[in-house]
Amino acid sequence: MLWSLLKIVLFVAAVAALTLGAGYVMESQGGIQITVGGMEFTLGPLQSVIALIVLVLVLWLVFKLVALLIALLKFINGDDTALSRYFDRNRERKGYEALSQGMLALASGEGKLAMAKAQKAERYLHKPEVTALLTAQAAEMSGDTRKAEEVYKMLITREDTRFVGIRGMMKQKLAKGDTDTALKLAERAFALKPKHEEVQDTLLRLQAQKHDWQGARRTLNAKLKHGALPRDVYKRRDAVLALSEAKDIISDDKPIEAREAAIAASKGSPDLIPAASMAARSYVAQGKPKLAVRVLKKAWSVEPHPDLAAAFAEIEPDETPAERMKRFRLLTTSRPEHRETRLLKAELALAAEDFPEARRALGDLITTEPDVRVLTIMAAIERGEGANEAVVRGWLAKALTAPRGPQWVCDNCNHIHSEWTPVCENCEAFDTLSWKRPPQSESGVVAGSEMLPLIVGALEDKVSEPPEEPVAELLTPEPPTAAGEAAAEATEVPDPSAMDVEIEKAK
Repeated sequence: MLWSLLKIVLFVAAVAALTLGAGYVMESQGGIQITVGGMEFTLGPLQSVIALIVLVLVLWLVFKLVALLIALLKFINGDDTALSRYFDRNRERKGYEALSQGMLALASGEGKLAMAKAQKAERYLHKPEVTALLTAQAAEMSGDTRKAEEVYKMLITREDTRFVGIRGMMKQKLAKGDTDTALKLAERAFALKPKHEEVQDTLLRLQAQKHDWQGARRTLNAKLKHGALPRDVYKRRDAVLALSEAKDIISDDKPIEAREAAIAASKGSPDLIPAASMAARSYVAQGKPKLAVRVLKKAWSVEPHPDLAAAFAEIEPDETPAERMKRFRLLTTSRPEHRETRLLKAELALAAEDFPEARRALGDLITTEPDVRVLTIMAAIERGEGANEAVVRGWLAKALTAPRGPQWVCDNCNHIHSEWTPVCENCEAFDTLSWKRPPQSESGVVAGSEMLPLIVGALEDKVSEPPEEPVAELLTPEPPTAAGEAAAEATEVPDPSAMDVEIEKAK
């Protein structure tokens, strides 16, 4: 406020002074006399005013020329001047214009044009932290991986772009299949930015592929710590890693550690079927069958599965079919309407040669879910009840083209696995296997245990191996009597492995 008032006062004073001076000049009679080199010049009042104005303009032009000359000398010397700032702004405008054009070309899929614009932008801007990434991405799009790697290596040398360079090199190595180098780069990137979700996921996947379960669990813990993973998902995946570690320990002949890891995995995620099965077997090995029953019963209540029933059968390997049916009520009373529970009851009834009960257990599965396993059991029931040979062959013929039923299928790529693994064999995704029905076009050959599990008999054989004896003989733990031999002859069905061959021929 005061400064504005002061400027007004100064302006009025200047106008008053100029008015007074002009009046004085106009009233003077002689004007102004100027002597230069012995010559006198007399200027009238009006001429004096004009001469004064011209003098001021000449002085102003001289000052401007001197200032321009000084600025030019400073510009040549490299100092910051208005002239240099003008050229800098002009270069910056052209550089950002080229950069924006390069980004548009990259988004349009024009790799070569994007690279040319990136080089032009770098020439004007001299900011590699801005233009180098565009150059690298354009080189990748154009297929020039060597140029892309050069740019990423250059970015690694700078402190402010180191993470970008490491991440770019990591992706390059992954594309080439060099997972060893990619793992090291992922670890470096994770050390720089532990909150980066993509780096976390990549590091976790690579560690799982390399069976570095301890490192993977640390990475998983970091994901939970930084809020990139819900706690329930964390508990599930940590259990998967613990189970995977246990399986590796078993292969290294360290059963005690394996048991502890399997039990920890089962407690961490009861729905993890392989963990529950391994934990139950470890309890049986320790002479703690009640704990094994508890683990399997809890897992069965979450998700019934043939592997759980197989582990449950191993708790009492020498029991009779009747005793087995009675003991298995601990499982069959839980989730009684579930498909796997009904199939288990049917197979237990077959082992006890109670064919009507087996038929009742199947119920409407023959029409609602007629897969290979259901139709094979139905063929055994028909033969056990003395049905015509044509009827039995009819059921087996349907089984040849029927769906295979639930299998371990990757949720990411629908690849079918013969057994559970923490990492998909096809797409290498982590913890993506689910026990479900695969798409019909994706169905593959399954083990005989999945067609007709051997959980109700012949427990000395591995569950994953297809049976090579008639079904009735496999379901009878003791030498059959005369009536048993007649029932065995009536319920004999083809070898499931032979059926696989026939199915492949039919396809």
